[in-house]
Amino acid sequence: MPRISAATVADHRANQHAALLEAAREILVSEGVHALTPAAVGARIGLARSSVYRYFSSTADILAQLVEDAFPRWSDRLRAAIAPAGPDASLPARIRAYGRAALDFVGSPDYALIPALQAIGLPGECRVRVDELHGELIAPLADALREAGADHPALRAELAWGVLRAGARRLMPDAAAHHPDPAVHDPEPAVHDPRSTVHDPGSTAHGPESTAHEPESATADADPDDIIEITLDVLTRALR
Repeated sequence: MPRISAATVADHRANQHAALLEAAREILVSEGVHALTPAAVGARIGLARSSVYRYFSSTADILAQLVEDAFPRWSDRLRAAIAPAGPDASLPARIRAYGRAALDFVGSPDYALIPALQAIGLPGECRVRVDELHGELIAPLADALREAGADHPALRAELAWGVLRAGARRLMPDAAAHHPDPAVHDPEPAVHDPRSTVHDPGSTAHGPESTAHEPESATADADPDDIIEITLDVLTRALR
């Protein structure tokens, strides 16, 4: 019988589940989605395959649970970033704070979820849930625009997310190269499409045009700090 390392069986299962999620995130970041299997995740923390299947039924299930773990955390972070606080609570300052927090996502381990979700076909109900969670990421910006009296705040927020996606692609120009799925190389449309799998900063799926023909000089002379500042400048100007 496995050793119980917590006060109760429920606590033990919760701790083990958290450890499995962290192991899954590490594999996704270091080895990519095609190395992400229930057996590999279990081996990472020394758990038998039969025990792992109590938590994950498949790679798609692992990704779905990672999304459920990561996206609400980022939603809370984005909502906190755009909340009016400090000496400068103007809308442009709040939008910049939101944008900076969204771009921080690109540098986080959770960012590996984006190309992974594009490379793995998710069941329909999972795609719907991912779209719902994506909406929660955009909602703080839409709410702030609504409070400021902007017309069509949800549409404005969705289009503004396209600016952040473009900036994220400039920050992570090699992201698509690590994922062989051809869909990863095409930019998605700026307006949210409920049929798509995921829409987030850096996402490059589901679109008619390829980034392969973009001039390399677009970012050749821009360091990451410049890209971030220019992205935030464009974002705030677009939402004036």
